[in-house]
Amino acid sequence: MPNPQLSIMVVDDTKFSSAVIGHTLSQAGYTDIRFASSAMAALAMHEERAASVMVADWLMPEMDGLQLTTRIRQRDEQTNHYTYVMLLTAREGDNVLGQAFDRGVDDFISKSAMSEQLLPRIFAADRISQLINRLLEENQLLARNNALLEEHNLIDSLTALGNRRYLLQRLADALQRVESRGGFCSLLVLGIQNYEDMGTRFGEHVQQELLRGAARRLQQLVRPTDVIARIGPGTFGICTVGSDADECKPNSFRRLHDGLNLKAFKTSEGYLSLRAGMALSTLGKNDPRIDADQMLQGVEAHLEQAWATNLITEVRIPQLV
Repeated sequence: MPNPQLSIMVVDDTKFSSAVIGHTLSQAGYTDIRFASSAMAALAMHEERAASVMVADWLMPEMDGLQLTTRIRQRDEQTNHYTYVMLLTAREGDNVLGQAFDRGVDDFISKSAMSEQLLPRIFAADRISQLINRLLEENQLLARNNALLEEHNLIDSLTALGNRRYLLQRLADALQRVESRGGFCSLLVLGIQNYEDMGTRFGEHVQQELLRGAARRLQQLVRPTDVIARIGPGTFGICTVGSDADECKPNSFRRLHDGLNLKAFKTSEGYLSLRAGMALSTLGKNDPRIDADQMLQGVEAHLEQAWATNLITEVRIPQLV
């Protein structure tokens, strides 16, 4: 059964197409439907009240559906909300599908099949958006509760990631696993070079918005088995274990570097860019033994080099021992 209170936004520069979609949704029982004739109008409406599901035309003047999706994702990072984005397109082919998903689109419908596919896809979008947003709310509640026990907990109250203590525990477990079973353990330390500058220029509130946005983006970019934590005021640590040394090379983490440096974050002061540097160290079964704290401090010490080169700085084990 449809959820009548589901907030749906239809974005299409063609009035006829919007009317057809609106009629179909209304007939199915949906009552909270808003219409925007352009991407810019949709962003303004979404800013005023976020939609749970957005149905947008791919090809629109000024800003297309993919660009609109990018802006929506940036706002979602700021507001701790998830908007399910569905694009309408006359384009076909696997390349189209890959391009859409790479840009953060959740689903898309061929216009030629819209009459058969629209409502089933909306039903699915309703379930998924409710689940994700409920998880986001529960995560926020968990972070607030854990903040009361900050002295002993393993959670960073600002980002809801693990904290430094948590990362050290998980890193120690990973190093022990490599020693006993083989494989490789990588530790990536990511530092925001302009963290202090953002606080000076825009204040603590914007600084915190940027940290939460960076944490959300990193969570989307890391692998499900990776351990991610906020380990300092403007630094994050990521621990990963792999069976192949190639999985632990700097190129394997380039997506994280580009994800933070090449796309701005939406804040209450507008779109702001971060400058992030990364230092990486990998330990295998045959490398000298070091403890988790020694490894973390050693990698952190190379952040300035990473900032200076704008590259992922690889730290060899002998540099840490």
